[in-house]
Amino acid sequence: MKIIVTGGAGFIGSHLSSRLIKEGHQVLIIDELHPYYSVERKKRQLEMIKHAGEFSFYQKSLIHHEGEVRDLFHLFKPDTVIHLAAIPGVPNSILVPNEYVDYDIKATINALRFAGEAGAKQFIFASSSSVYGDQQNIPLKEDMANGTVVSPYAAAKYGAEAFCHAYSTIYDYKVSILRFFTVYGPWGRPDMAITKFIKQLMADQEIVVFGSKTARDYTYIDDCVSGIISAFQQKDQYAIFNIGSGSPILIEELIKQLRGFFPGMRVKHTDFRQGDVQSTWADISKAKGELGFHPSMSFTDGLSRTIEWAKAHAKEI
Repeated sequence: MKIIVTGGAGFIGSHLSSRLIKEGHQVLIIDELHPYYSVERKKRQLEMIKHAGEFSFYQKSLIHHEGEVRDLFHLFKPDTVIHLAAIPGVPNSILVPNEYVDYDIKATINALRFAGEAGAKQFIFASSSSVYGDQQNIPLKEDMANGTVVSPYAAAKYGAEAFCHAYSTIYDYKVSILRFFTVYGPWGRPDMAITKFIKQLMADQEIVVFGSKTARDYTYIDDCVSGIISAFQQKDQYAIFNIGSGSPILIEELIKQLRGFFPGMRVKHTDFRQGDVQSTWADISKAKGELGFHPSMSFTDGLSRTIEWAKAHAKEI
């Protein structure tokens, strides 16, 4: 297939693009290289993709270079568009909410339009578990998102999902909304807890934990990529799927496992952070049944692999 990956230089995008290339797909990456985190880091991730094979890359913005990006879509004529490009991060969204309207909603609208105009058959949108709001300690089914979000980031993702539905009817292509649950692993985003903790512990620094008894459904990067690719099997015109492990991990368990690798770790506990939720827990029965999605990495093994990678690539984190 001919596949456009927006945000392909990012954490998930670089792993996904590598896998798609290895599987024989023709891949075009569009990424602005937004400085939410290190541009140099993203360039190194693009270099990593080259090990998988040939691909095309264009450093373009979906909102600042509309005409040029539209031309790229029309010339490439993708079968599928996988839209990962966005600004992530709950705390940052509270500081600069309007940027999330631009990069998470307006950019999505443009990607949807260009995909339709170019004759794409499927549009896959990277959403987030944050759209469920703070529904504590229960497995979250896809129909449980009701708009009661608790951060501008979550509101932007929820709004973008609505535009996905609208454009699925306008252009009559398949739309797959994938709600990711706390993805981690090698090359993980530096602002995410696991990557940040490992970096601090390797430097013998104290780590800061916000609140207690919080839990996250940590999803290893390889399982996330498998979940995205499984969406190619979608039958319905429009569908939403959770992509997670289905097994939430308490922050206390994460700390315990980290201590096994860093016995001298120091932990500072502080207040719960505004915009965060107490827990996330993916009910993945729909993705299992309809897409054949089956995450295979245990949290213990995934954390071990991530730490092993970090120690071998200290400069990368």
